[in-house]
Amino acid sequence: MKNRITGLRGERGWTQADLAQRAGVSRQTINAIETGKFDPSLPLAFRLAKLFDLRIEELFLDDQ
Repeated sequence: MKNRITGLRGERGWTQADLAQRAGVSRQTINAIETGKFDPSLPLAFRLAKLFDLRIEELFLDDQ
């Protein structure tokens, strides 16, 4: 699933490790989500969207 995490994270000056700590996951999980290798669970998707003050559908994009 495509997402806007990399750009939004960069705008805030956060590293993958920073975002991972805020979201309560590993840096590897953030990397896998950003590169599309892993789709987050719904609870994690909500946490990430909340961190960026967005709705889930604004953070995660339909790749079709």
